[in-house]
Amino acid sequence: MTRPRAVVIGASAGAVQALSRLLPILPGDYPLPVLVVVHVPPGRRNVLASLFAAKCNLEVREPDDKEPIAPGTILFAPPDYHMLVETDRTVSLSVEGPVQFSRPSIDVLFESAADAYGSGLVGAVLTGANHDGAEGLRALFEAGGTALVEDPASAAYPVMPRAALAFVPGAESVPLDALAKRLLDLAG
Repeated sequence: MTRPRAVVIGASAGAVQALSRLLPILPGDYPLPVLVVVHVPPGRRNVLASLFAAKCNLEVREPDDKEPIAPGTILFAPPDYHMLVETDRTVSLSVEGPVQFSRPSIDVLFESAADAYGSGLVGAVLTGANHDGAEGLRALFEAGGTALVEDPASAAYPVMPRAALAFVPGAESVPLDALAKRLLDLAG
């Protein structure tokens, strides 16, 4: 297995609670960049980056377009923008149409990150009430990456994790409280 070089996480309904049990556990010397898509309705001010910056040991913020992706940072997709990873491992922000009724879309992040990182990518689909993330997780898995899914039994909204597991039967189903430890173990 290729040593992981980045982590992508997607969540929707129930995201704040789930991410609050996951991201603050990552230590300040966590060696991987973490890119996060949470469905936030357009026109709504996104407070996720500032909320998690106060809780986390890592730097947390929204990225600028064409910004290099750096280890030890957590980047939240800005509201109403798709966040993509370019092959040169910079962030690209896009206002292309919604995917799975969502912009930002988890699928868009995961698919572009799979192209950029291949088998060096870890992806996690968390709680949510739609199917966004399932196709992206499959692309990540087919590129040789590590596919993780929050155990639907521990998810506040199990629809998204169930869809991801249906699309990627080879994904690891991990209870939320064990997911942070799994991310730490994968980072070495």
